[in-house]
Amino acid sequence: MTGSGDTSKDMDLKLRVWRQRGPKDDGAMVEYDVPAVSPDMSFLEMLDVLNERLTLEDDDPIAFDHDCREGICGACGVVINGIAHGPEVTTTCQLHMRSFTDGDVIDIEPWRSGSFPVVKDLVVDRGSLDRIIQAGGYISAPTGTAPDAHAVPVPKDDADAAFDAATCIGCGACVAACPNGSAMLFTAAKITHLGLLPQGQPERDSRVLDMVGQHDAEGFGGCSQIGECTAVCPKGISLSTISRLNVDLLGALRSTYAK
Repeated sequence: MTGSGDTSKDMDLKLRVWRQRGPKDDGAMVEYDVPAVSPDMSFLEMLDVLNERLTLEDDDPIAFDHDCREGICGACGVVINGIAHGPEVTTTCQLHMRSFTDGDVIDIEPWRSGSFPVVKDLVVDRGSLDRIIQAGGYISAPTGTAPDAHAVPVPKDDADAAFDAATCIGCGACVAACPNGSAMLFTAAKITHLGLLPQGQPERDSRVLDMVGQHDAEGFGGCSQIGECTAVCPKGISLSTISRLNVDLLGALRSTYAK
């Protein structure tokens, strides 16, 4: 539940948080009353306040991922009231409590995907995304020191599209939002930003084959172009990146079978 009531006053909220001691333990939603929440707090600051109280009460604080808290790293991702990162299109750490109103009940859950096993509470293991990058998210062309900006001509449309794809922070919101549990938006972003640049051409075919193969090996679902992924992406990665991936994949398969 969200609203746009009087945001100048503190709020009393009820949280229902997923608690799970470890990967092999059963989990459950646990309720907490959190009074006097300032609308100027970030969502993670609100959790910090609750954790301070739990610590003082000799209770186990809620485990959740975070790092920069500047909307850059994407480590903070959780599902809030059924929406990855919450009601605003931003990272969880940049979500402020003014997006909620007094008396709201807020459900907080980890990313729901078999490929993101729960470590504890709201913390999941997103190593599967790292392994997709390791499968082919690199170039072999020696680049040396930084070249002059005009040394390798790149069409502006390609440069802009490559930059847009490269802004993906790998938070996993696309996976959490997708009904199929697909990581294709993430995989496409990592493939297309290299495939659009001259330096990425030597591995273009092997990259898409290896990274899509690793995506499937990790147990992610297939893409059916529903679009929930891009709707929650904090960096606004477009579905067009998946179209570019499909073009590269078909081209690589043709080249492979032609040999």
